[in-house]
Amino acid sequence: MGQQVLHAVVADPDLELIAAADIKADRDRLSVPGQAQDAPLHSNLTSLIEMYHPHVVVDFTVPEAAMSAARLALKNGANLVMGTTGLSEANLKEIDDLAQKHKKGAVVAANFAIGAIILMRLAQIAAKYFDNAEIIELHHDKKLDAPSGTSLATARAMLQARGKPFLYPRTEKETLKGTRGGQSEGVSIHSIRLPGLVASQEVIFGALGQTLSIRHDTISRESFMPGVILAVKEVVKRHGLVYGLDTLLNLGD
Repeated sequence: MGQQVLHAVVADPDLELIAAADIKADRDRLSVPGQAQDAPLHSNLTSLIEMYHPHVVVDFTVPEAAMSAARLALKNGANLVMGTTGLSEANLKEIDDLAQKHKKGAVVAANFAIGAIILMRLAQIAAKYFDNAEIIELHHDKKLDAPSGTSLATARAMLQARGKPFLYPRTEKETLKGTRGGQSEGVSIHSIRLPGLVASQEVIFGALGQTLSIRHDTISRESFMPGVILAVKEVVKRHGLVYGLDTLLNLGD
C-alpha cells in the first residue's frame, strides 16, 4: 500500500511527494517511478516531520504504530489520512480531539475503494427492509486481522440504519466449531483468507422467498488510490475527524 500511495501521489500534478517513512528502512533515499529525484526515506517519523513539515501524512500501518503517527502528525501541524484498520472508539475520539485542538483535518477510513464505499451505502439502504443478513469477506492470506475492518464497518452501518439487531438463526448442532462465523448483533461475518485474493466483500440479505446479494471485488491495490488522493486533497480543507469516505463522496441519506 505504501508503494501504491507513493506512485499515486507522484502521478497527481496537484500533489508533491516530500518524503517517505518505513520503520524497517535500510537506506536513506527511495526511487519512485515518475519522479525525477529520489525521495528521502526515514525510519523515524518524528525526524521526518520535523525536517520536512508536510501538509499531509498518509498512514497505512498497524494500530500499534498508527496512533503514534497520528499524534506526531497532528501535534506538529500536519493533516492526517489513515487507512489503518482495527482502531478503537477511544482511538478515533483521541484523533478527533487532537485534530480539533490543533485545527487540522483527519480522514480515517476502513476502505478507500470507492466501489466498497458504495457497497456499504447500498447495504445501509437494504438493511431497513430485511431482517436477516450475513457478510462474507475475502482477503489475501497475509492479512493480519479477521474479520476485516471493512466488514465490521459495514455491519455497524447496517445496524445503525436498521435501528435494532438483525434476526440470527440459531443452529442446534454445530459439528465444526466456528462454521457460522463471528456474530455482530445478528449479522454473521465469515472471513476467507487465500493466496490470489486482494479484497472482496459480499453482503447477503434474506427474507421469505428472496435474497439480495451486494458484492464488491478489489482486483488490485490500485483501486484504493482514487479514494486516497481524494482524502489527501480534502483533508486540508477540514478541521476534526472525518470517518469514512462517504462524507467526502457526498453520499447523502
